[in-house]
Amino acid sequence: MKPTRTLAAALAGGTVVLDGGLSNQLTTQGCDLSDALWSARLLVDGPEQIEAAHAAYVRAGARVLITAGYQATYEGFARRGVSHDTASALLVRSVELARRAGAAGPDEVWVAASVGPYGAMLADGSEYRGRYGLSVRELERFHRPRIETLASAGPDALALETVPDTDEAEALLRAAAGCGVPVWLSYSIEGERTRAGQPLADAFALAAGDEQVIAVGINCCEPGDTDRAVELAASVTGKPVVVYPNSGEGWDARARSWRGNATFDPSRVRSWQAAGARLVGGCCRVGPEQIAELSALTER
Repeated sequence: MKPTRTLAAALAGGTVVLDGGLSNQLTTQGCDLSDALWSARLLVDGPEQIEAAHAAYVRAGARVLITAGYQATYEGFARRGVSHDTASALLVRSVELARRAGAAGPDEVWVAASVGPYGAMLADGSEYRGRYGLSVRELERFHRPRIETLASAGPDALALETVPDTDEAEALLRAAAGCGVPVWLSYSIEGERTRAGQPLADAFALAAGDEQVIAVGINCCEPGDTDRAVELAASVTGKPVVVYPNSGEGWDARARSWRGNATFDPSRVRSWQAAGARLVGGCCRVGPEQIAELSALTER
């Protein structure tokens, strides 16, 4: 059902469970994502599949749904011949689909509009490297129109997610300032550094005094890197921590496939909670089954 509390209020009251990877659930449903737009393509020609994927996570116990906007950008749509106005409507649709899926359940479900990094638009894996050769001002100009459109759709939060470096984090926070929607900021990391190599303590500090930021943390990373990162995010910012790692498999951008073994362990949520995590879930290759396990653990 539509929430009666703000997401910030819910986080103040305890742990809230996020969904898992949208793309893997869409693949399970038989969708072909071999496209530069990835799951965002289905905003055009398969919106019912996106809603069904969201609904699968609601049934699994997720109380926050992240929209299918990660790779949805004006520039990416334009390359496919989609007009600016139609692209705006598709971004709004991403929020509406998640809202409908959440409203069908008996519990409060919040919607977070995904704002992926610049590299996601390039579809070449550079969101795992950062350092695109663009200034903070240029990145801000890139992100602002999409953020404004998503905010107008009325999500409960903006998920500034999978951020590879501090320049882009600064640009995203600037672009979101004054949009009227709270945000969370989550970095993609390796060890105790951003993907671009900056110390995580410095990266988290960017959001420490920003009242619009309701949670800070990490996503789209190795499960083994999460514990220390959660501790750092909590100690540096004093804010609730968001954490949703990948399955542990590695993404091969050239082959566009996953390699290695899954190491995601829902029981890790105990250590996350002890360190200050309040918004917990999974990212790529973490599905409804794992989210159901994680949800059951948070309710005990």
